[in-house]
Amino acid sequence: MAVVLITGSCGLVGSEASEFFSKKGFEILGIDNNSRKSFFGKDGDVNWIKNRLEKNFKFYKHFNIDITNYKGLEKIFKKYKKNIKLVIHCAAQPSHDWAKNNIFKDFDINATGTINLLELTKRYCYDSPFIFMSTNKVYGDNPNKLPLIEKKTRWEINRSHLFKNGISEKMSIDNCVHSFFGASKSYADIVTQEYGRNIGLKTVCFRAGCITGPNHSGAKLHGFLSYLVKVAQERKKYFIFGYKGKQVRDNIHSSDVVSCFWEFFKKPRKGEIYNMGGGRKSNCSILEAINLIEKIGNIYIKKEVKKENRIGDHIWYISSMKKFRNHYPKWKQNYNSKKIIEQLLLNR
Repeated sequence: MAVVLITGSCGLVGSEASEFFSKKGFEILGIDNNSRKSFFGKDGDVNWIKNRLEKNFKFYKHFNIDITNYKGLEKIFKKYKKNIKLVIHCAAQPSHDWAKNNIFKDFDINATGTINLLELTKRYCYDSPFIFMSTNKVYGDNPNKLPLIEKKTRWEINRSHLFKNGISEKMSIDNCVHSFFGASKSYADIVTQEYGRNIGLKTVCFRAGCITGPNHSGAKLHGFLSYLVKVAQERKKYFIFGYKGKQVRDNIHSSDVVSCFWEFFKKPRKGEIYNMGGGRKSNCSILEAINLIEKIGNIYIKKEVKKENRIGDHIWYISSMKKFRNHYPKWKQNYNSKKIIEQLLLNR
């Protein structure tokens, strides 16, 4: 039976991929040690997703292994070898704030863990595509240097600029502040490209903006829309850090992300990079997201705006997926921000 190995299999994207490829007839090797719970407390606990995957999918096999454990991972790769037809690497330490206080551990997970998986793919299933969930934080705070205009509810880019329809892969990753999380993910991103361009693996880095969906265990330090909906429904206060709440995020649904994986799997390339996000179809500022949730859910959200922004946070970030669409014209984006929020409100 053909196998897909997925790290972070109980996280937002990993669980979506586990369900998708299970339905396509693949056996799933799910690697997830529920580290989100140690990062973010009970809000980050993903055991409920693990239990659901094991219940609903006969050929989902779960492994409680840390991706920094090379020998533990090798036992799996050595057993399945070339039966592994695809590796999807979603496991990560995803928080700026957590990384700042745990620099060594953050780098160990995001950087060393990625090298472990690349090296094992090279050794045991060389011809299998390797998909890496990177981040738009590889660009550091360079997006904040763009010519931005303050409007009533959001920041917006000058419409004559090259990136008016979204930031492309042409943006530099150099000469900027990354945050320690952004730095560890940048290393993983670059080394994944190197295994493609230098060694010949079929690798891709998807540099994602804000990803969300009903499988998201949103927490204070990670999971913007999911956590915002949770705060609203629990009638708690939401804290906004900097930029008057006008900072813009593009939001992409996890199912739209996984459909990108499917297109790449069918026609892989070597050492490729793509920006991934909601683009001009699906984006909003924090204030606009709050307004949408209040309107759709008939809920009042208590909020407090802090003057100080988070290090490495973007004022305006909208992705251009033009390059990916050119390479994979059959891919379709099904969700916008309004549709995502409606689903989150319905499923919580």
